[in-house]
Amino acid sequence: MSRKYFGTDGIRGEIGKSPMTPDFALKLGWAAGKVLTKQGNPLVVIGKDTRISGYMLETALQAGLVAAGINVHLLGPMPTPAVSYLTRTFRASAGIVISASHNPYQDNGVKFFSSEGTKLADEVEEEIESYLEREIETVSSEKLGKVTRIEDAAGRYIEFCKRAIPTNISFESLRIVLDCANGATYQVSPHVLAELGADVITIADEPNGININHNCGATSLETLTASVKQYRADIGIALDGDGDRLMMVDDKGEIVDGDEAIAIIAHHKHQEGTLGNDVVGTLMSNLGLQQAIEKLGLNFHRADVGDRYVMELLRKYNGILGGEGSGHIIARDRIPTGDGTIAALQILHAMVSSKKSLHELKHVMKKYPQTLKNVRITKKINFSEDQDIQEAVKKAEGQLGSRGRVLLRASGTEPLIRVMVEGDDPEETEQLAKDIAIVVEKISNKI
Repeated sequence: MSRKYFGTDGIRGEIGKSPMTPDFALKLGWAAGKVLTKQGNPLVVIGKDTRISGYMLETALQAGLVAAGINVHLLGPMPTPAVSYLTRTFRASAGIVISASHNPYQDNGVKFFSSEGTKLADEVEEEIESYLEREIETVSSEKLGKVTRIEDAAGRYIEFCKRAIPTNISFESLRIVLDCANGATYQVSPHVLAELGADVITIADEPNGININHNCGATSLETLTASVKQYRADIGIALDGDGDRLMMVDDKGEIVDGDEAIAIIAHHKHQEGTLGNDVVGTLMSNLGLQQAIEKLGLNFHRADVGDRYVMELLRKYNGILGGEGSGHIIARDRIPTGDGTIAALQILHAMVSSKKSLHELKHVMKKYPQTLKNVRITKKINFSEDQDIQEAVKKAEGQLGSRGRVLLRASGTEPLIRVMVEGDDPEETEQLAKDIAIVVEKISNKI
């Protein structure tokens, strides 16, 4: 079955435009409720980020769920991974997150977790979509769901995060600048780090409904970089709007991305003997990460882009560490989804245990120059079959030879084609990526 609404990370769009409307959210809640009631325990937890539209979608979703006979626990503003954790804690049949992650405030989305805290299986999403084609039928009054607000949700997640660090480890030697992206982590992540002993300077922690991800967070590191230098911090940590993504800045003001974070965590856990034999990246992961993992004598696997696909390979190989260069990192021994705070704690643990700076630790991986061009398209393109695009790709691959690689992929959440070129010469990769992007844009604009 072809899915009409669900993408790689739930349903997402601009508020007020289909499907991000209150009437659709109402029906989505009912449709999900009809599917979830078949699984027993009619309970769903709902969390959201700090977008102003979250109030509207939360109200509509809970109304639909209640109409289907589902009880609802409202968590309030809460990071996406916290909803995954609390879904399992409350033994709920599912968790719902109202968030558009790193997108601007005008967008919002709805994504689901299973009772195990993982992304819903494709077949479950397809079944929900099938109910979206039906008329809403409300259960009888005595079977209607009830709604409860959970007041201690933040505290529960804070304690969960702190348990990721051994009790004999303290961060009291570290000064940290933490960028909360004016998003869902503003109530929890500063407390986690402070309660573990760190000197925490928090920025972008005053959400007003429309400043989420605005010149801050994991997708905009300029302010964090300046703050690290200003406060002479040991490390800068940037989370995104819903807290499932991590980017960092070292004490020299240099950016440390998700691939480098995975390499650092893998090296530390391998030394501890707690890693296992397999690490998972994606098609977009830097070649340097693959080489760093293989240098440890471990297996490196590439999944399709998206943390749900990373998780699939982690399960297949019984691995505990995987993620993406964008900062989605899964520490599967802690939580079955990407968690920026948990990933940051693993890095800080490595720094304290090794008595090395982040700048020193990141050199466990040699990073290859990688150029990424996002080409906004006006119509859907099957680039794998378009002759002009494939010729441009083959030309670039022929020039790079064994020195690099080319990858094209469609975004699962935005109308974009991502063109990635990797090689040992940054000027060359930039030009080759630009050449391919021009061809893609030209094909997209053809009438």
